[in-house]
Amino acid sequence: MTFALDTPRLRLRHFAATEADAAELTELHNDPDVMRHLNGGQPVSPETVRGETLPRMLRSYPCMSSGTAEPFGGHPGFWAAEETAGTRTGRFLGWFEFRPLEEDSSEVVELGYRLHKSAWGRGYATEGSRALIRRGFTELGVQRVTANTMAVNTASRRVMEKSGLQLHRTFFPDWPDPLEGSEHGEVEYTLARADWLGTDPPPRTA
Repeated sequence: MTFALDTPRLRLRHFAATEADAAELTELHNDPDVMRHLNGGQPVSPETVRGETLPRMLRSYPCMSSGTAEPFGGHPGFWAAEETAGTRTGRFLGWFEFRPLEEDSSEVVELGYRLHKSAWGRGYATEGSRALIRRGFTELGVQRVTANTMAVNTASRRVMEKSGLQLHRTFFPDWPDPLEGSEHGEVEYTLARADWLGTDPPPRTA
């Protein structure tokens, strides 16, 4: 049994320790355009994906529990995104992160996303983010969602804003290997549960 969260056009599911998921991640993480604001577009070896990336995405978090009988001891922190609309049902689009910042508390979670270029500009990142935010605030005890990106990553910032998050701060980490554009800093966006509940109506999942 695996977790699944359906939206009008997506299925978000728990990653599996399979060659298929490892291969999908390897392809995604080796697209220079996808990785430009993350590692400067440098290649990621299949061994790194199998030995580090996929195991990290398989982790579950008991602190995020809806009170039902749940496999893995709690909700996953990372979700594989598959297309369910159109003619390519089941196509791997990328992944979403919805992971608690502290091991024993679901109060604050980090939102993230990484999608294939074919999924850019189609609203998938916003759709998946809104669905996870809704589940977090209504079922999992989440009180605040936070998300970070480079200040120059305007596309990612638009997704955060469309998902209901607002700019909280700009900061300047001391990166050992700074990327192009890092001189403009990083931005943190946040959304509190109280603010989400105060919207009329709450943000839609699609």
